[in-house]
Amino acid sequence: MMDPLEFWTLCNANGILLSRDQVATFERFHNELIYWNEKVNLISRKDMDNIWVRHFMHSLSIVKAQLLHDKATCIDVGCGGGFPGIPVGIARPDLSISMVDSIAKKMKLTSMFAEHTGQRNFTSYTSRMEDLIQNKQQCTHYDYVIARAVAPITSLISWTKPLLKKNGKYVLLKGGDLTLEKHDAMVAYPNLSIQELPIHWNGIEWFTQEDKKIIVCSFS
Repeated sequence: MMDPLEFWTLCNANGILLSRDQVATFERFHNELIYWNEKVNLISRKDMDNIWVRHFMHSLSIVKAQLLHDKATCIDVGCGGGFPGIPVGIARPDLSISMVDSIAKKMKLTSMFAEHTGQRNFTSYTSRMEDLIQNKQQCTHYDYVIARAVAPITSLISWTKPLLKKNGKYVLLKGGDLTLEKHDAMVAYPNLSIQELPIHWNGIEWFTQEDKKIIVCSFS
């Protein structure tokens, strides 16, 4: 099982330079996840010994790939226990991260986790996407929609397109063969461009073994 020092070392070796305070924040998040996951199912029980790699580093693959511009606004759709939004926001405090999930008990904990980072770049909404869009007080336009294994590309776009800025992008963490899913999305949205980026971390084989990748979608 990985420890905070190994996590820090591997992040640095892969171009993600974290401060001691940031690593301490990740460690607190890790410990709170373990504690609360016994009460509310936030992540798979079989992943409890692999949070550093399968949840933190997986989320940070977005940061590693340098896909988000400085001071960007992001909305994390179906964030569950705060992934990928909280790890991305810890590593990139310049970003503004809004996290949305319709399950109240999960969002209550996710809001707490975000608050305990001590950072002010997180906002949480307990809402379905269609309700969020209809609520004009909360309806903001974002530079990026981010998500991890939430739904097919076509569904994600249909839920969130009104929230995306004109030149905004989707940055999605997915895995496996996405040939059919990408085809369906391009049929539904003919002006959609899709880029598939394999995830690779030096020193960690899991991402390659599990065929993890980042899908970047934009409209022409």
